[in-house]
Amino acid sequence: MIEVKNLTKSYGPVVAVNNVSFTAEKGHVYGFLGPNGAGKSTTMNMICGCLAPTEGEVTIGGFDIIEDAVEAKRHIGYLPEIPPLYPDMTPFEMLEFVGRAKKLKGAELYDEIEEVMEMTGTIDVADRLIKNLSKGYKQRVGIAVALMGDPEVIILDEPTVGLDPIQIMEIRDLIRELGKDHTVILSSHILQEIAAVCDYVIMISKGCIVEADTLDNLLGNAEDKNAALEQAFIRLAGESLDAGAAYAMEKEAAKKEKLEEKAARRSGRKVKVASKKGAAYYEEEYVENEDESEDEYSYEEESEDEDEEYTPLFKSSKNSQKKGGKRK
Repeated sequence: MIEVKNLTKSYGPVVAVNNVSFTAEKGHVYGFLGPNGAGKSTTMNMICGCLAPTEGEVTIGGFDIIEDAVEAKRHIGYLPEIPPLYPDMTPFEMLEFVGRAKKLKGAELYDEIEEVMEMTGTIDVADRLIKNLSKGYKQRVGIAVALMGDPEVIILDEPTVGLDPIQIMEIRDLIRELGKDHTVILSSHILQEIAAVCDYVIMISKGCIVEADTLDNLLGNAEDKNAALEQAFIRLAGESLDAGAAYAMEKEAAKKEKLEEKAARRSGRKVKVASKKGAAYYEEEYVENEDESEDEYSYEEESEDEDEEYTPLFKSSKNSQKKGGKRK
C-alpha cells in the first residue's frame, strides 16, 4: 500500500507539487492523469525516493521513503520516463545485475529473469546489446527491470512511450494483469491509456490534485470512455490537455506585466547603461526626465538606492566633435 500525505516540492518560488495526498491499495491500477508540466513525474520521483520532498511524507508498505528508505524501496518496482539502462549490457545481463542487487541468487534468479522476459516479450533480444535495440524494446527492458524481484508496488511513468500499436496493447494487458496482485500506479497524459487500463483515476493540474475517484464514478454510463474522460478532465481541471504550455504562457505574461509596471513607475525615457559584463555591453534602463539634451549618453549602472542620480561617463563621439570636447 502507498500512502502520500501533504506532499510538496518547491524550487525556490516555484511550487511544482502542492500539498498532494492520496492512498493506493493492492489490487488496483491507479491512473495519474494530467497535462504536461502538471507535476506527475515530480510526484513519482518523490514517491520512489529519487527526489526529496520539501514537505510531506510517503510510506510504502508501512515504511517511510525517507526515514526507512532501504526497506521502503524493497517494495517498489519503478520505471521512470527514460529507462535507466546500461547500453553496453544485454537485456539478460541487465536483469541479472538488477536481480543480484535485489538479493536474488541461483535458480531463483534465473527463473525470475525468464519469467519477466517472457512477460515483457524480450526473450528474442536477450543477447543483443541494449544500445542496438529499438526504442520500443528498450522500453520493454525497462519494464522488465521494474518487475524484477516481484515488488508489491509497481510505478510506471509513461510506460508505452515509443511502442508500436501491437506492443502497446500487449503492455496494457500486462499492466491489467499486474494490477490483480500488485499496487500499480500508471502516470500518463494520454486519456486512452488511462481509460484502457485503470480502475481508479487521480487527476493533477498545476501541481494540485483536482479529483481522485474510480473510473466508473467519473465516467458514469458513458459509451465513449475516452470522450467522457476528456470532458471530465477539462471540467475538473479547468483546462485542456495542452494546459502546461498555456500555464507557462500565463506565467510569462504575468512576469512581463510586472516588469512593465515597474518601468511605468519610473516615468521617463530609456537610455543605454554600462553593463556588468563590461564596457562593450549595454542595457536599457528607464531614468527620470531631466533637462538634458537628447544626445545619447552611456551611464553607470543604477545603484541600490533608486533615488541616486545617474552620472554621465562620456558623451557620444559625434556630439563631442560638434561641441568641441568632452562633457565635464
